Amino acid sequence: MTMDMIIIMIGGLILLLGVLIGVAFLTLLERKVLGYIQIRKGPNKIGIMGLLQPFSDAIKLFTKEQVYLNYSNYFSYYFSPIVSFMLSLIIWMIIPYSFNMIMFNLGLLFFLCCTSMGVYTVLMAGWSSNSNYSLLGGLRAVAQTISYEVSLSLILLSSIIMIMNFNMMLFDKYQSLIWLIFLMVPLSMCFFFSLLAETNRTPFDFAEGESELVSGFNIEYSSGGFALIFLAEYSSILFMSLLFVIIYMGGYELSMMFYLKMIFLSFFFIWVRGTLPRYRYDKLMYLCWKSYLPISLNYLLFFLGLKMILSYEINLV
Repeated sequence: MTMDMIIIMIGGLILLLGVLIGVAFLTLLERKVLGYIQIRKGPNKIGIMGLLQPFSDAIKLFTKEQVYLNYSNYFSYYFSPIVSFMLSLIIWMIIPYSFNMIMFNLGLLFFLCCTSMGVYTVLMAGWSSNSNYSLLGGLRAVAQTISYEVSLSLILLSSIIMIMNFNMMLFDKYQSLIWLIFLMVPLSMCFFFSLLAETNRTPFDFAEGESELVSGFNIEYSSGGFALIFLAEYSSILFMSLLFVIIYMGGYELSMMFYLKMIFLSFFFIWVRGTLPRYRYDKLMYLCWKSYLPISLNYLLFFLGLKMILSYEINLV
């Protein structure tokens, strides 16, 4: 094994550990922020200000008894959370880390492929539990995710056209003078709310609608299975925050400012959860197909025209 491969493996391991620790403390941040929004303290018993709460939760969840359902499709039921968690970790490979020697020229395409695959795990988790509530939650999640992937892809295309590349390293260079968020304010807002829908977060958490579906597709999961679904969701929240910062807020840079921007975006996910009530399902679909799709298509045509004019001007010069 060459030294390059060893460095790549060590880099991947550091990334994996960083993501898992980040996810653990994101759950603590969410419980604290929601606590203060609802005028209460949140976790504050274990460790200083509840800092050890995530580790306590992890130990509790992974040591609980695993329940196996008699009427479930055992293989799909058991492996859906594992595959879901693996997919949410694989996406992290496309981050343009300086010390890791993996670099994707087609990073954004890889991201879209992995998020599309996430739909199947939710569907399998919902169907294989053999419960009406789980199946309904799974079907809702599939309809929602597929719908919002369309607008997400089209919104991403506008940014891709501006830099004419799928490589995430280049967003840094193209935003050295001005962030893309200032050029695409409505588009970036649509992108953020599409990310909320893509990660099944409030106000679009219909896959887990407690008021009517008890807990949706993960109702039959306990202990490790539930923990893995939970980890996959929070890992994708962290990744979506990071993606937003790379595309719209200055690109990737190895500095404290970059991570502060990422934490602010993650906080925004939680803030939205504490503030907004759940949408109605038909309004969710209406928002996607009647609002976001036309906006993203119009902007796509606008940026295509803008890019053509700019390239024509450059050729004239």
